[in-house]
Amino acid sequence: MIIRDAKKEEIPFIREQRVRAYEDHVAKIPQGHWQELKKAIQSEADTDPSVDLIVAETNGKLVGSVALFPSKMDAYDGKIDELDYPEIRMLAVAREARGKGAAKSLINECMKRAKAKGYQSIGLHTGEFMHDARMLYENLGFARVPEYDFVPAEDGIKVLAFRLSL
Repeated sequence: MIIRDAKKEEIPFIREQRVRAYEDHVAKIPQGHWQELKKAIQSEADTDPSVDLIVAETNGKLVGSVALFPSKMDAYDGKIDELDYPEIRMLAVAREARGKGAAKSLINECMKRAKAKGYQSIGLHTGEFMHDARMLYENLGFARVPEYDFVPAEDGIKVLAFRLSL
């Protein structure tokens, strides 16, 4: 598996792959929440020059991606305060590639890059209904930071904050 920066021409495919990956959650959440989530994962925020858009490639095929947002960036349209550490966002792995280490490799790359830039910690947010993702993050040592939780669609469904010391 190769972990590398995304190429500009791959961005449309990456966004489509994200939507397909996140569609697994449609039945767990109200339609309004899905629309907010879909809008967030299709956002062009990942093309900001300060954002690292990273992909996992296996046998010449993109199997996953993640965006590493810098600290002090309004990654959630004002829904939370700007954070003092970088944030892992929009992690997505194709269904057929799950369980083979792509997500963990992408997260490890984000941690490596954040540490190389001198950060002491790294964070992320995930939906409370994303049980597999939460388990992965907790197994990697991420701890809950509930003061940064938020409810994006005003439907009672929380987006949970996590942080890891590097």
